Amino acid sequence: MTFDAIIKDLKNKIYHPIYFLQGDEAYYIDVISDYIEKNVLDDNEKEFNQTILYGKDVDVATVISYAKRFPMMSNYQVIIIKEAQDIRGLIKKADKDGKDVKDDFLSYIENPLKSTLLVLCYKYSSILDKRTKLAKMLDKTAVLFESKKLYDNKIPDWIVDYLSKRTYKIDPKASQLMADFLGVDLSKISNELDKLMLNIPASETINEKHIEKFIGISKDYNIFELTTAFARKDVMKANRIVKYFAANPKASPMVMNIAAIYNYFSKILKYHTLTDKSRNNAASEIGVNPYFMSEYELAAKNYSVAKLMNIFNYLREYDMKSKGVEDTGTDEGDLLKELVYKILH
Repeated sequence: MTFDAIIKDLKNKIYHPIYFLQGDEAYYIDVISDYIEKNVLDDNEKEFNQTILYGKDVDVATVISYAKRFPMMSNYQVIIIKEAQDIRGLIKKADKDGKDVKDDFLSYIENPLKSTLLVLCYKYSSILDKRTKLAKMLDKTAVLFESKKLYDNKIPDWIVDYLSKRTYKIDPKASQLMADFLGVDLSKISNELDKLMLNIPASETINEKHIEKFIGISKDYNIFELTTAFARKDVMKANRIVKYFAANPKASPMVMNIAAIYNYFSKILKYHTLTDKSRNNAASEIGVNPYFMSEYELAAKNYSVAKLMNIFNYLREYDMKSKGVEDTGTDEGDLLKELVYKILH
């Protein structure tokens, strides 16, 4: 089931006896388990019928014993196992015969108690092989959900969607600015978006000034503005931004800057390879909002494929230097200044 389908069912009070929530992206797992924790039972029912456990503190037998209990003065009981990947003996190794799982766990999955909602939050660890007996049985009797990390180019659209579901709007530059600064951690991004919505009325479109005021990301000195300066070959603006970065290293670490610059020039290289360079098609192919395509078209004119190859070499070189390889301890700010000079000349 998809995330939206699971939440829709829960809101309609359509419950399933087992929720096996797995994957590298903790955000969706947390949202589903938090919704179940807060909404399935009322406050009186929770006192006797809701249990929160942690995988490191339990074994399979304990989980099953809780799951087999009947609710008291309620239609359901809720058992939530956080960090379920730490349950001792749950999954030893993956094979196709079901020998990777405790027999009693398999037996419970095959015939779960309908009045129990057993929620297993299986984060960060390897995803279950769909060929295993465990995965096949979960697929029949449970909600088996995989929470995947989003690629960085999907984050701006995710921000727009998150806000639109709450009747808020954000302009493209502001969503890209947040994506560049906050990365792909959806929990972190959602927290910052919630902060914005507390301070801005829904009638206003969120913009760069709001981002600077309430989140603390400078609207003038950030990686988004630096890459724009690259596209325009604006040496003075690039130098001002790099000087700001050098004076505020915690706000813009070298490793994040190199990754963002690499992603930016990778998109320009991909643009060079396109046969159909129409604006909408190019935006789709390189993974950016069509709003920004004029910048990428300009950047492609200013950076040939040969120049881009040199830039990728510079990025590798300065990534290694920032980690102390073939460098005697040059300050990160000075390394960034050198890197930006080579990119622009």
